[in-house]
Amino acid sequence: MSPCAACKLLRRRCAKDCVFAPYFPPDEPQKFANVHKVFGASNVNKMLQDLPVEARGDAVSSMVYEADARVRDPVYGCVGAISSLQQQVANLQTQLAVANAEIVCIRMHQSQPVPNQHPHHMDDGNQMVTSSCSSPPLTPSSPDLNHHMKPSVGGGYESLEFSEPLWSHN
Repeated sequence: MSPCAACKLLRRRCAKDCVFAPYFPPDEPQKFANVHKVFGASNVNKMLQDLPVEARGDAVSSMVYEADARVRDPVYGCVGAISSLQQQVANLQTQLAVANAEIVCIRMHQSQPVPNQHPHHMDDGNQMVTSSCSSPPLTPSSPDLNHHMKPSVGGGYESLEFSEPLWSHN
């Protein structure tokens, strides 16, 4: 029997009741190497011993995820990844709200033609939306969001285009 990745890294004999063996197979040495670097073998051993067998798999998955994140980002770890994803969600929610508001405005414009139409202008004087809506143009205030949106010829916006991926593999 080949020793598990933990016993191989720790250069010890892998016992048949090794607590690491079910979770750190010999063909995945980096998995345990990162966990060992971040948490230490004795701490991982204690954590696994203190848990019921049915909860150990989830605990190991969490430790592997956190260890991999800590190796990539020693300061923030998985909190940095979560924070980045939350920011992306907030930006996308803002874009969705703007798009939905534009749809409502366009539908209102189409269903109630008004003879006095005048273009709305942004602060910089660029024409953004031509409509009869009484509210100011519904455009995101963040320049980070504006670069994803293209004004269309008839007012409103064309499809969103993203220049960076939503998920990174750092």
